[in-house]
Amino acid sequence: MIVAFSVAPSGGSSSDSVHDAVAAAVRVVRESGLPNRTSSMFTEIEGEWDEVMAVVRAATEAVGAYGSRVSLVLKADIRPGRAGELDGKLQRLEAAIAEQERSAD
Repeated sequence: MIVAFSVAPSGGSSSDSVHDAVAAAVRVVRESGLPNRTSSMFTEIEGEWDEVMAVVRAATEAVGAYGSRVSLVLKADIRPGRAGELDGKLQRLEAAIAEQERSAD
């Protein structure tokens, strides 16, 4: 399964930036050893249900230290029996784009 999630604290000062809290969450994800990728809006992590959800929970708890509330947005692609999809999905997308470009020429 692949999970894309975003976690941020709230309830702090209006001038507080969330980058320290997000850094704490991303550190948890990276230290998990599971395949992952972070972009400007989401972190993606791939693995089995229990291990992925344990990492999301730990990342959410790490963010909790930075505010009185935590906001978590989560999207999951649950596809049993598949692995390597964090990169595989992108490779298939790029191949489809290249095929469309060849067909348009």
